[in-house]
Amino acid sequence: MHGFKWMSPPIAGLGLIAIALAIWVIAIWKPPIALPPPDPAIQSPDSQFLRHHWIVSPQQAKMLVEHGATLLDARPLKALRPKRLRGAIAVSWQDFSQSQKPHRGQLLEDDRQLEGLLRPIGVFRDRPVVVVGDPVNGWGEEGRIVWMLRTLGHDRAVWVDGGHVALKAAGIPETLSLSPTQPQNGDFEVRRRPDWTVTRDELKQQIHQNHIVIIDSREPREYRGQTPYGESRGGHIPGAVSLYYREFLAPSGMLLPRDRILAQLAERGITPALPIATYCTGGVRSAWLAAVLTDLGFEAKNYPGSLWEWSASPAEDYPLRVDFNSK
Repeated sequence: MHGFKWMSPPIAGLGLIAIALAIWVIAIWKPPIALPPPDPAIQSPDSQFLRHHWIVSPQQAKMLVEHGATLLDARPLKALRPKRLRGAIAVSWQDFSQSQKPHRGQLLEDDRQLEGLLRPIGVFRDRPVVVVGDPVNGWGEEGRIVWMLRTLGHDRAVWVDGGHVALKAAGIPETLSLSPTQPQNGDFEVRRRPDWTVTRDELKQQIHQNHIVIIDSREPREYRGQTPYGESRGGHIPGAVSLYYREFLAPSGMLLPRDRILAQLAERGITPALPIATYCTGGVRSAWLAAVLTDLGFEAKNYPGSLWEWSASPAEDYPLRVDFNSK
């Protein structure tokens, strides 16, 4: 008898699986990030440029990588699978930070220990370091790594505007992360610089002298007093301006244009006239913001201890203001 016949159960099952996979791919697929066409006038950034800029375009980053720069992937480990950019070394900001509460935001104190961690991942004294993150889903880890390297004395560490996705779109191919890159051992030597770091007691003193602008880079709910990430006390440092760091990001993960960022800062009364101190919970989001501000020409310092440290200190000496009613 001719006519339509039902598929046998195994074949029907395979068909349902294929349909389910197609639906899953459609659900998670995101259109590729839109980058401007390559500009033939763009040159690979030289040492002088890199000393004054902490952020580079995807095209500039591609040139640096192709000329031998060390490429670090600062995305959270769960985001590194199954692929990473070819030649990229996975790093975590926690590896270079203290592990004990309430100092988890502070860098390790032993310079030799830090060198022992940085050299095996290919960090050299005279070689640029390019860092990618996940600006859409991350916490500003790329900014934290660059702030750390600059603070430790590396003057050519930069992160990529738009992160991993943007550098891939610029032409750096991906590879399976199951085959980790074995970098050449570096020769970096730690020579700490105080230029971009403020300590708890330095910040306290400058608050009393009214010689600094303080920016709270956390979410508005944290600024008002909620403690979702383990602070001992809620609230914000008195006088701090609330500026959630993601306000400077477009939905694609690219930074907003320079003039728009400057306009947002000016609306809050933030100008280059006074130095800036940034903080968050553990000095990650605030390091990212300090990097953006420094790249714009502001004098900005990150408070790495941030609220984990400040809120664990005596309340009479290190007060926090709670304002649950503010927007």
